[in-house]
Amino acid sequence: MRNYEALYIVAANLTDDQVSAIANRWKEVTEKLGGTVEEAGKWETRRLEFEIKGHRDGTYILMKFSGTPAIQHELKRQMMISDDILRLRIFLMEAV
Repeated sequence: MRNYEALYIVAANLTDDQVSAIANRWKEVTEKLGGTVEEAGKWETRRLEFEIKGHRDGTYILMKFSGTPAIQHELKRQMMISDDILRLRIFLMEAV
């Protein structure tokens, strides 16, 4: 198993409950795929450098998880086609 960090942006006009629901949904998807989520939650809301899908502000959500490369690939595929997510990056964390 490898360690990953998924950092994704959702619209800033969502309520805290909606942001939590989105974070929990992706946590559940990761666990259904066989991954282990260590941490998931709202990071911060910021003004975006440029407009993304019609939004100038975004809320960042950080999810730390462990899984195989196949899990990471499938999670990324599903997140990329989701309407909730404006932008997504998944990072492979180096072992220290």
